[in-house]
Amino acid sequence: MGPSSQLNWDPSEKEIPLAPWQDQFEWVEEFQASPDGESVAAIVKAGEGEFNVCVNGRTWPESFDKMWYLRYSPDGRLAAIVSKDGEWTLAVDGAPWENRFGYVWNTLFSEDGRHIAAAFQQDMAYGMACDDAPWERTFASMTNPMLSRDGRQTAAVVQVESLNEGEIHKYQQGIYTAAIGGVPWGKRFVNVWKTAFSPDGTSLAGEIRLNLYDYTIAVNGTPWDRTFGCVWEPVFNPVRGTVAAPVRTQGKWTLAEDGDVIWDRRFVQLWHAAFSPDGKRLAAIVAPKFGRWTVAVDGTPWRATVGEMLTDMAFSPDGTRIAALVKDRGRWSVAVDGTFWHNTFDMAWRPVFSTDGRHLAARVQRDGKYTVAVDDRPWARDCDMAWDPVFSPDGGRLLLRTIEGGVYFRRVMPVADITG
Repeated sequence: MGPSSQLNWDPSEKEIPLAPWQDQFEWVEEFQASPDGESVAAIVKAGEGEFNVCVNGRTWPESFDKMWYLRYSPDGRLAAIVSKDGEWTLAVDGAPWENRFGYVWNTLFSEDGRHIAAAFQQDMAYGMACDDAPWERTFASMTNPMLSRDGRQTAAVVQVESLNEGEIHKYQQGIYTAAIGGVPWGKRFVNVWKTAFSPDGTSLAGEIRLNLYDYTIAVNGTPWDRTFGCVWEPVFNPVRGTVAAPVRTQGKWTLAEDGDVIWDRRFVQLWHAAFSPDGKRLAAIVAPKFGRWTVAVDGTPWRATVGEMLTDMAFSPDGTRIAALVKDRGRWSVAVDGTFWHNTFDMAWRPVFSTDGRHLAARVQRDGKYTVAVDDRPWARDCDMAWDPVFSPDGGRLLLRTIEGGVYFRRVMPVADITG
């Protein structure tokens, strides 16, 4: 499959009728469209206790007792969590992993799709497996399973010592840490929450709690020298390799980098920090006052705020623009560089920039129907289902994947057909 540059970007329209699937199987659920749009798949019930995957009208060679979480990898492979004879595993393009577990969840893909990982439980112990290779060591509990961008490392927050009833002293001494590839950090903490890999996958940072009152960030198991009243999820600078995180100090929130506060301004709340791709700009979702949300860039907040929610903040690939989903007065919309779209929707999904940052698109929903909006202009077509739009490398065309009236459509069309 590969990147968008390898897709067929000639203007075209492809149809795959889905009505025959409904006639052939007892039910059809969890439709998924491939990244290139050439295939559509779904989990189907072929008989009593018999589940399979149908891809463009053809089923996998083997059926399973149970099946869920069907997902395409970025390189176009199709994975599903499956169960047979009471054991769970991952099946990729119809071929189940050789290893079997008590349960499997949280399928993860590397950025290029070449590596696939999942969390597992076996005999009430927890670990991760990548490309059918499980961790050698398992743990009493595990949260926040992760796969590095290149797929070479897995990580999770793990409990390294059991805790019996009343053993408060153990908890206070620390029973949690992070494990990379099943190997825990050498230091334990009272709590470990969200973690983040560096872009090259060689370092791991995480939110930690040292005692009842002190919070900070640990990088590869080593805490920052400075502690705070609370911290949120860290993020690596993609160029310098430094680590930034929201921190609470003097009763309000700001941003720190490698333990030093770098923003002068404080906020009622601050989270979901993100660096621009070139590492020169740092943005975060902030609340300048209670109940009002906006985006701050390098410490300066947008003037416009919303009252309900602001989420899915993202930089454009060239780092010059920032977009986010906003919800106000029960309606969703998109904000770009502090300006809100005029159109509002019942629901909207993460906005997508073109490579050059000139265009912005989002999957949206109105009155139970799905469509795509580009640069604040909704596509004049109502769909029963839609997937996130994909821009061509030059930003001039869109790949749109939809289901309409029992037919799956793959369309490549000029952006101007929507924006005018």
